[in-house]
Amino acid sequence: MIITRSPLRISLGGGGTDLPSYYREHGPGFLIAAAIDKYVYITVHDTFDSAIIVKYSKMERVNTPQEVQHPIVREALRLVGIENPHIEIASMADIPAGTGLGSSGSFTTALLKALHAYRKNLVHPEELAMQACDIEINRLGEPVGKQDQYIAAFGGVTCFRFHSDEKVEAWPMRTSTETLHSLEDNLMLFFTGFTRSASSLLRDQDDKTKQKDGEMVKNLEFVKELGARSLEALETGNLRRFAELMNVHWEHKRGRTKGMSNDSIDNLYRIAREHGALGGKLIGAGGGGFLLFYTEDRSRLRHAMTECGVREVRFRFDFEGTKVVIA
Repeated sequence: MIITRSPLRISLGGGGTDLPSYYREHGPGFLIAAAIDKYVYITVHDTFDSAIIVKYSKMERVNTPQEVQHPIVREALRLVGIENPHIEIASMADIPAGTGLGSSGSFTTALLKALHAYRKNLVHPEELAMQACDIEINRLGEPVGKQDQYIAAFGGVTCFRFHSDEKVEAWPMRTSTETLHSLEDNLMLFFTGFTRSASSLLRDQDDKTKQKDGEMVKNLEFVKELGARSLEALETGNLRRFAELMNVHWEHKRGRTKGMSNDSIDNLYRIAREHGALGGKLIGAGGGGFLLFYTEDRSRLRHAMTECGVREVRFRFDFEGTKVVIA
């Protein structure tokens, strides 16, 4: 049996500029992301059945990869070149999909890593991320960016620059160990109670960017600049400045597409700011998922969110990226 895991992620600045519709015409895109110790797991093993068995929220039993209904599984099998009708694939996750933590990219990288291990292939994180992007963006035509696949594959607190020729630069954020630990200690993640499909929200951004909508392009240009300023604040250890920039980012993100927020999310954000959150934003495409806050008073903020019936998810950074756990 082969078991792989791939980390979920939080965005720390520049999110949205990793979509091809932006960086191909207005690039390069830039963002900072952090992998966290919440994972998508994939298991792959041989069976005695003459079938391809795929288990996720449904169960499929088919004879060829072309018959698999799950689009990512189908395309991953085809990409890696697996025709074996004696294989079982199953997935599990620490946090459900539709919550803004990049689960689709983590699923795809974990799946590809497992299938490559099954074929005894060595695959570099960059190649793994490229293949995952090829499946989601090119083969399936999803209106998603490259952030999720790359941060899942690489792990860490990592900076990415997305060029118009499809090249991606990746490098670890250059900051002190003390700042990194303080950042990790002072970030808090709360589930809003809403799940949603990122595709519909990202489709709106994608379409407007392709149409060269002035307001959308201006918004993304400003978000990219905020990403650069956030990186400077983090690398110089000015975490309060980083928290301020989180708030500015959230205000601009809210104006990007309809459905980005709602009254319940806005109310939670307001209460958090009144109870010790120096900065915050909604993670992912918007519309639900997780609120991320920076605070120097964790107990006060935790108590306020608990009073609102909001669940906290505690996390640490992951520096291993997508990996084989058992082979």
